[in-house]
Amino acid sequence: MVQYVVTLTDIEDMALSYETQDQQDWIDNAVHNRCRIAIEDIAKIAIEKCFEQNIPVPATKELTVRLAFDQGWVKTVTERINDLQLTQT
Repeated sequence: MVQYVVTLTDIEDMALSYETQDQQDWIDNAVHNRCRIAIEDIAKIAIEKCFEQNIPVPATKELTVRLAFDQGWVKTVTERINDLQLTQT
């Protein structure tokens, strides 16, 4: 399990209280929803690659995401930026 900490200024916290009764719940929901979207995107890529390469599709989305990274079918943003910088030099 990975834990992140978000630090808000008093004004940012006040502003977020305009949007929600529970700032932590809102932040957690936003992050979990973004992760859900990324998992769906990665799973689609991995499933296509599995079909192309005649590889069994993993039983769960979690395993599918892990396979996609392990096989290099998807990369982190940092890896993609580094690759882009290498091609531009």
